[in-house]
Amino acid sequence: MSETLSDQVDKLIDDRPGKDLLTPAYDDAAVALNDFVYSSGGHTNAYVIVTDAGRVIVNTGLGYEAPHHRHLFDQVCAGPTPYIITTQGHTDHVGGVAAFRAPETVYVAQRNNQFAQHQDARIRGRMRLWSAAWFDLAPTERIATFARERPDVPMRQDAPTPDLTFDERLSFSVGGVDFELWHGTGETTDGAIVWLPRHRVALISNMLGPLFCHFPNLNTLRGHSYRFVEPYLATIRRIRELQPEMLVTGRGEPIVGAELIDACLQRMHDAVDFVHRETLRGINEGADLATLVREIALPAELRVGQGYGKVSWGVRTIWESYLGWFHHDRTSALLPLDQSRVLTDLVEIAGAGNVLRLAGERMRQKRFAEATTLGEAVLAHSPGDRDALRLLVESHRNLLDDPENGANFWLSGWLEHQIDGFTQALDEKGA
Repeated sequence: MSETLSDQVDKLIDDRPGKDLLTPAYDDAAVALNDFVYSSGGHTNAYVIVTDAGRVIVNTGLGYEAPHHRHLFDQVCAGPTPYIITTQGHTDHVGGVAAFRAPETVYVAQRNNQFAQHQDARIRGRMRLWSAAWFDLAPTERIATFARERPDVPMRQDAPTPDLTFDERLSFSVGGVDFELWHGTGETTDGAIVWLPRHRVALISNMLGPLFCHFPNLNTLRGHSYRFVEPYLATIRRIRELQPEMLVTGRGEPIVGAELIDACLQRMHDAVDFVHRETLRGINEGADLATLVREIALPAELRVGQGYGKVSWGVRTIWESYLGWFHHDRTSALLPLDQSRVLTDLVEIAGAGNVLRLAGERMRQKRFAEATTLGEAVLAHSPGDRDALRLLVESHRNLLDDPENGANFWLSGWLEHQIDGFTQALDEKGA
């Protein structure tokens, strides 16, 4: 039986690396994507497009990664650098602009770039605190060596102001290469699709998420504002209209082949559209959020990866983006009440030992989410309780052993972070 296009999409989902791509991998040399576009790996890949008039840099990594990207790209084309383009205003795209910016350089970004950077800056303290569960942002020794060898290359995190912005579309040519920049909305509102029309190459980086053909994170666990479905869907439609033959994302190898790219984009579009419509249907039929989170699932023909975002998280975000945080079910949700205080009261009445015995029973029944909740209640009542800590280590390990949980970057990272914390607390107690 011949392989269908749908089969090819399924194969890409299964074979293309998932959460492993979120671990920074620094290349020894710039990687050629074709005869004039090269990449340099990091938290998010940086790219150089070589022209007869010098180089165009697309994304620049975090500030401390810039000496590495600069070193690799200088080996390919030392300059000049007439343009720098960032595809979104996140720190892992704009952080190294200063390392490439020269007097002749024009830094180009979408009109909302400064707003996107400002949104990050407003909550930077909390994001740094929460991000530690997933990201080690310390420079590697190799990057530190590059920095020592090139003291002229800034290593600080840049917060650059564009020299030139565009609204919906901007076109220009550099050294025989035509560029079109198209506005897109995905992880940020300042997305820029870098389209090379004569070569049919589209560089979108993380606009649709860092894992391609995966469900997007409509609300990232490290903290940020909600991302809305309809602009995301419109961006996919815009990319499809361009009909790229090579799609360059923020991590991993490019996706090659116009038909495969279009089929993947259609799958991603239709999967998110399905979850959006099903959530709205449930909202209007009076279903509660917990029911929708539990019951909404993608049909087999709309399967996408869930290594970054998850359908259940998407349902939550869509619900709250329409209806807000009050679910019309508990008066206590409207009151300045710490729910953990109520849990500690219940544990006080029931007895910590009884609650842990019930948690153990739930563990034996493989109801690990309930066991975890009961263990957390005991820990809130009796901070440092050894039996609660042991139970939580075991329940988190069981949750992590679930292939679906283990394949998701955010969920697996959180579970591992919690296991480490509970284990350290036990070690400190000599347990």
